[in-house]
Amino acid sequence: MEEEIKFILDSTQEAMSNALVHLEKKLVNIRAGKASPAMVAGVMVDYYGSPTPLGQVANVSTPDGMTISIQPWEKGLIPEIEKGIHTANIGFNPMNNGESVIINVPPLTEERRIELTKQAKHEAEESKIGVRNDRKNANNDIKDLDVSDDMKKNLEIDIQNMTDTHISRIEEIMTNKEKEIMTV
Repeated sequence: MEEEIKFILDSTQEAMSNALVHLEKKLVNIRAGKASPAMVAGVMVDYYGSPTPLGQVANVSTPDGMTISIQPWEKGLIPEIEKGIHTANIGFNPMNNGESVIINVPPLTEERRIELTKQAKHEAEESKIGVRNDRKNANNDIKDLDVSDDMKKNLEIDIQNMTDTHISRIEEIMTNKEKEIMTV
């Protein structure tokens, strides 16, 4: 019985922590004005017929705060990299100089900052929903246990405390990202 309880608590903790990790990965892709290699991390390139992440066919760097430089390991990939960037629909217009692909990251307008903040809030809300679903699943598992009602109540309180901790962490991450986006 103790093993079942420990399993429920541990798996719920892990699931809720995964929601935080997922949120942080999503928020990295929302730019806050400064160029970063993470902005093109989701770009897929057609590499000899198979979709391959950009980072596996080129070196991505940021020579300054407003430029992303993509140096392919094979010059023949330049058109495929440009196509991959357009296909990813991340709002950048790549240029090539025959040697590498260069992306100039324009400064964010106030309107775009507000739009990015809404996008970040949406991602945070999705994570909160995930955490609440994990709580619901754990509470359902607790109801199926063959233990006293007091024990079930205490476990539900533990799960709720875990939920509250993760929700407040999500809100903290969101607040920091919102400040980052809105800072000019």
